[in-house]
Amino acid sequence: MEADTPSDPNASSPWGSLEPPPERERMFNAPLPAVLLAASMPALYFFQARAHTYWLELSFAPIDLSQGRYAGLLTSMLVHGGWAHAAMNAVAALTFGTPVARLFRGGVGLVVFLSLYIVSGVVATLGYGLVHWGSSDPLVGASGAVFGLIGAATRLTGGGGRVQPLTNRAVITMSIAWMAVNVVLGLIGFAPGSEGARIAWEAHAFGFLFGILAIGPLARWFAPLPNRTDAGKV
Repeated sequence: MEADTPSDPNASSPWGSLEPPPERERMFNAPLPAVLLAASMPALYFFQARAHTYWLELSFAPIDLSQGRYAGLLTSMLVHGGWAHAAMNAVAALTFGTPVARLFRGGVGLVVFLSLYIVSGVVATLGYGLVHWGSSDPLVGASGAVFGLIGAATRLTGGGGRVQPLTNRAVITMSIAWMAVNVVLGLIGFAPGSEGARIAWEAHAFGFLFGILAIGPLARWFAPLPNRTDAGKV
């Protein structure tokens, strides 16, 4: 006698389906390094706004270079000109830092991500100082470092997590668009959060240039193998 074909165990179970429900995609899944970096900006400004000196001693002025003061190249990234300035940079850091942070994983990846951000900021501020050599106008904000992340993220757009070559049409088009917007905002002197202050568009350009160039070798050296495919093409 033939055995009866067993029925679907899920259908006969008094508890319904035994299969686990499909995992829901998280609404907010930005990498922790990008989240913490973005959160640090309004957090630091909270203390800055309540400080006696307003942390102005941390700002950078191009004249510092000729007088042998270099700390401002780094510390000026910790200071912002207002809540809107800090919030704008925080949103941009989260938006464009997310794809960059996803490229690098683990403890080494965290170091690489933060190093890219910090060095982009230093290069941006140094470039601004060289262009405006001798000026005593202070420069504050993390915009140059954020533009480093924007430059890096530009080469990750449309690459499925891989770094696109510099000659990629989309990379070229987006780079031109970013620089055009940057120059226009700098010349007309208007941007959210600027509050009438001069926009250091030159610093943005230097940061962007460093980020878009540095992401290639960094991906070759530190990104997981599947994400390095196109990074070897500069």
